[in-house]
Amino acid sequence: LPLADVEAIRFSGPLMITLLSVVILGEQVGPRRWSALLVGFGGVLLIIRPGAATFNLGSIFVLISVFFYALVVMVTRKLQTSDSSATMAYYSSLVYLAASLTLTPLAGLVSAPPDAHPSIAFLFRAWTMPTTLDLVIMAGLGLIWATWTYLMARAYSLAQASVAAPFEYVALPINILWGFLIWHEIPTVLTLAG
Repeated sequence: LPLADVEAIRFSGPLMITLLSVVILGEQVGPRRWSALLVGFGGVLLIIRPGAATFNLGSIFVLISVFFYALVVMVTRKLQTSDSSATMAYYSSLVYLAASLTLTPLAGLVSAPPDAHPSIAFLFRAWTMPTTLDLVIMAGLGLIWATWTYLMARAYSLAQASVAAPFEYVALPINILWGFLIWHEIPTVLTLAG
């Protein structure tokens, strides 16, 4: 999937976060907020076009990851009274590390499907020792991730989930730009409209 489409699908997150915040946290959401969220979700449907050839397994994986992200936001809102944002960021990073250390060896047990897209096939290749540049890039990404996790935990600790979630939409134009600059991806008219 192009990065712009992945990011657009990820924008179903504010709707999931709001739904879960009402069900799990008992937060109150007015009709204007629901209307705005439904318009946003309509944009997501316009981009992913369920039933069209562009809707594929990758789209489903993104939606599943968005659901789990919404659950993380619920846990953050629940813990915000007893734990600091730094503590929540630290423990969430430990969970991601444990998950990756658990799942990485499993990739070696399964071979890539013969018709796998290169973006999936690389997950099944033999281990290659990272170069010094690779390690520097990974360390930089780790620092960015830790900062992002802290800031998101802080934002969702200070504001209701249904209020903070829509601010995540600022990432779409940024990711469209990155997709264009790095991978020369041209967003479709429907992606831009959504």
